[in-house]
Amino acid sequence: MQLNFNNMSQINDQSIIHEKVSSGYERHIAYLENLMVVVCEFTNGPAKTPDLPHSHPHEQITYVAEGELEFFKGAEKYNLAKGDIILIPSGVPHCIRTLSRQVKLIDSFSPVREDFLRT
Repeated sequence: MQLNFNNMSQINDQSIIHEKVSSGYERHIAYLENLMVVVCEFTNGPAKTPDLPHSHPHEQITYVAEGELEFFKGAEKYNLAKGDIILIPSGVPHCIRTLSRQVKLIDSFSPVREDFLRT
């Protein structure tokens, strides 16, 4: 199946979830048995402060598809822009602060984040 991230509404598959998380933040979730990809779209930037740090047992790889942001990983801060990739090992606290009006991130998780599947 080919995914068109510019027009997510055209995808019809039971394993793909579209949700509005909050004002200015939507995510599109596709998953298989052992892998999850989440497209995070922020349209409420730039943010004044970073979101709250969080951690999880899942390994995460994040690709910046659009925009600019600060990515906080452990005690380090990274300035990321379109085309950048950051790796987040299991259990490492992390968060972001958007620097541009729109930011689109593509997150990959292994194993699947079951907490994202609960409605």
